[in-house]
Amino acid sequence: MVSTPLRSLENHSPAHICPFDQACSYLEWAAKELKLDQGLLEILSHPRKVVTVSIPVKLDNGEVRVLAGHRVQHSDVLGPYKGGIRYHPAVTLREVSALAMLMTWKCALVGIPYGGAKGGIPIDPKRYTVGELERISRRYISELIKDIGPAVDIPAPDMGTSAREMAWMMDTYSVNVGHAVPGVVTGKPLSIGGSRGREMATGRGVMIVVREALADQGKSLVGVRVVIQGFGNVGCAAAELLHQEGAKVIAVSTGAGGVFSQTGLDIPALKAYAANNRKSVVGFPQGESISNADLLTLPCDVLIPAALENQITEENVNQVQAQIIAEAANGPVTLEANLSLEARGVTVLPDILANAGGVVVSYLEWVQGLSYVFWDEERVNREMEHLMVQAYRQVIQQSKTRQVTLRLAAYTLGVGRVAQALTDRGLYP
Repeated sequence: MVSTPLRSLENHSPAHICPFDQACSYLEWAAKELKLDQGLLEILSHPRKVVTVSIPVKLDNGEVRVLAGHRVQHSDVLGPYKGGIRYHPAVTLREVSALAMLMTWKCALVGIPYGGAKGGIPIDPKRYTVGELERISRRYISELIKDIGPAVDIPAPDMGTSAREMAWMMDTYSVNVGHAVPGVVTGKPLSIGGSRGREMATGRGVMIVVREALADQGKSLVGVRVVIQGFGNVGCAAAELLHQEGAKVIAVSTGAGGVFSQTGLDIPALKAYAANNRKSVVGFPQGESISNADLLTLPCDVLIPAALENQITEENVNQVQAQIIAEAANGPVTLEANLSLEARGVTVLPDILANAGGVVVSYLEWVQGLSYVFWDEERVNREMEHLMVQAYRQVIQQSKTRQVTLRLAAYTLGVGRVAQALTDRGLYP
C-alpha cells in the first residue's frame, strides 16, 4: 500500500525541505491516483490570489518600523477562503502558500464549504508590547480590508495569535464598514460572537480520530500510552482530553524540553505547572527530564507531534516506536519518513484529517455569527464530532477501496472534491 509522490525530496535535508514543495508533492500524488486532467492540476497548483502589504507601525519608543504582511488565498471553489494568521519570525510567502493549499484540501475533506487561505507577519510577538501588537494587527487587517469579509475570506488565530488579535481585527473591520460583523473572523472571544468549544477544538479533533483509529484495532483509549510533542493550545488540549478518557500520557514537551513518567503524568497538575512556568514543562517535579529528540523515539502506542513541521524525518524515523502517529501539527512527518512508517505498518493519521477539529468549529462559529444564534458547548462538540468521525470513516473507506494509505486516501478525497467542483463550475470566461 506504499506509493511514492511524483516529486522526490531525496536531495533535500530535512532542515531544507520547502513546505510549498511538500504540499505540491501531495497534490501531484493525489492527482496521479485520481488521474486528474493536467489542466485541473495546473489550476489547483497555483493560489488564486497572493497579497503582500506594508505595515507601518509606530513603536512605543517613537520609532517607525515597516513590516510585511502576507495573505494567500488558494481556492474559493467550494466557498469563502478560510485560514489562520500567524505571527512568527519564520513566516515566509512560500510557507503561507503551502498552508493555504493544505487548508483547501482539509476543508473539502471534512465537508465544510470553505476554500483555503493563510496569512502571516514575520515577527516574534514576544518582542512587542501589547499596544504595538494591537497597532500591527489593526493596520494589517485594514490593509487587507478589500480582500476579507464573511462571504470572502474569514481569518482565524494561528501560531502567535489568539482571540485577542481576532477581537482587534473584527473591530477594525467593523469600524470601517460601519457596523458589527462577527462573521469576519473566527476564534473570537465569547463576548463578541465567539463559539463555545473553540479553544479545545483542535485537540478534541485529535482525540476523536485517535479514539476511532484505536477502535478499528479493537482497543479503547483506556490505558493507552501516549506521547505528545508540544504543549501549546493543541497539545495541551489533546493531553487533557486523552487523560480524561483514561489514556496514560507518559511524556509531553515544549520547545525547551520535555518531561516523562512511565506510569503516566498528572495532566491537570502539569497544565497548572506550565501556566506558572512561562508555558514550559521543564522541571515538573513529578517526572523525569527528556529532550524533544528522545521523546519522539519513546516506546508508546500513540505519538502526537503537535509542535512544528519536519520533526520525524528519514534521519530519526527508524527509531520511532509508536504504532499510531496523529499529526496534530502541520507536516510534522516528512515524505520519506511517512513512506518508511507506512511500509512498517504504522498508522499515520494525516494532518489534514487529524488537526481539522479547529477549522470545523471555526465553521460552526461562522454559522452562528451569520445567524446570530449561538449554541451551547454540548451542541458544538456534538456537531464537530459528527463531522470528524464522518471524515475519518470516509478516509478509511477510501483507503480500502483504492488500496492506498490513509494519507493518500485523505488527499484523494480532498483534492477530488475540489477538482469535481471546479469541473462542475467550469472555467470562466
